[in-house]
Amino acid sequence: MKTEPLSFKYELEKKEPRTNDGGTTRGASVKDFPASIGIAGVSMRLQPGSMRELHWHANAAEWAYVISGTVRTTIIHPDGKSYTDNFEPGDVWYFPKGYGHSIQATGTGECHFILIFDNGNFSEDHTFSVTDFVSSVPPGIVAQNLGLTLEEVAALPQREAYFAAGLVPDELSFNATARPQESDIELTNLHRYPLHSQQPRIIPGGGLQRLVTSKEFPISKTMAGSILELQPGALREMHWHPNADEWQYFISGQAEMSVFLAEGTIVTEQFNAGDVGYVPMGAGHYIKNTGNTVCKVLIGFNSGTYESIDISEWLAGNPKDVVITNFGLREGEIEKFPSKKLFIQPEK
Repeated sequence: MKTEPLSFKYELEKKEPRTNDGGTTRGASVKDFPASIGIAGVSMRLQPGSMRELHWHANAAEWAYVISGTVRTTIIHPDGKSYTDNFEPGDVWYFPKGYGHSIQATGTGECHFILIFDNGNFSEDHTFSVTDFVSSVPPGIVAQNLGLTLEEVAALPQREAYFAAGLVPDELSFNATARPQESDIELTNLHRYPLHSQQPRIIPGGGLQRLVTSKEFPISKTMAGSILELQPGALREMHWHPNADEWQYFISGQAEMSVFLAEGTIVTEQFNAGDVGYVPMGAGHYIKNTGNTVCKVLIGFNSGTYESIDISEWLAGNPKDVVITNFGLREGEIEKFPSKKLFIQPEK
């Protein structure tokens, strides 16, 4: 008996959130979204000054994309070097597995960002937080380690804070990093890549793609990502990724996606803003804009190298007689097939 295939859609923004001290988070691991074996994701929002506390992830690297607002991150490396960076909409960050970091909203409005992790078993609810660590060990150890009295240790948080509400840092605050001099300003740095500033790959009438891999962003060794924009009716053509799973967050618009699993099995589902999609490594799929506005999709891959095989380029790369024989084409039909890679096909 043939079993029903898994759904490759999860309505992330409809999930009951975890909320406190100016922060809201909704996560989708393989526990919530059984199809997403290789990648997990989180939609997080921070109010001005609120912070995702100092923490680390033992089993996954973190790749993030800022949708709205501004945010500051800090991170420490095993060699003792620390880095502080500021991010705006369209920026990407990457934190290697096990590196301690924090995230704090810095603007006058809410900051919304998407976190993507290269392990489907990852859960944002079960990471290693500094307050959880400190409150779990004997008070005497904390006092000795941090140079505090036992009374001062008793006043620290006695459980995981997770989110912490604070002041919005600025150039005048004691805890802000020094403002860079004009000559020091860099477009990219070790942990930050301004994806929205990248010149996109444009398909006239169809849409565009911005893509960042480990080639452009060297520290992002285990993940790559892209922003795909499809015009109404446009099709991100049938294709597959031979080296990575694909995780999608639909930022705006509406779309249809089909995932082909071989042996006549295909799953077709409809997506709206706030939904998450997933495609297993090697599975054929397409994305079609079914709405009347631009469909914008954030896509993450659990490989630092981007590889895609598009059906138009594959067929065009074969001798014509191979395609004619394979499809049983009649005279002249082969001339209607694409002669080169389409990538995005506008609506006809």
